[in-house]
Amino acid sequence: MELIKDKYIYKGRDLSFLIIRKITRIVSLIAESNKNSFDKSYGDFMNSHTYKVLQDTRSLLWYENSEFVVDEYFRELEEKK
Repeated sequence: MELIKDKYIYKGRDLSFLIIRKITRIVSLIAESNKNSFDKSYGDFMNSHTYKVLQDTRSLLWYENSEFVVDEYFRELEEKK
């Protein structure tokens, strides 16, 4: 992950706005699905491997749609059980 001064950079392109917006959408979908608050869902998502991978711009997970990332997150939770 190339993080320069709190920015997400991929091939010289600043993806910070895109990734932060995507995280917001993902957490909203998780909160809706789990019937939890946004804050609780954000805390849960932040502690996940999926969140860490999403932040690594080299993984290209940021390029996938939000629903795909949510599915990955729920798969991760199922594997932990």
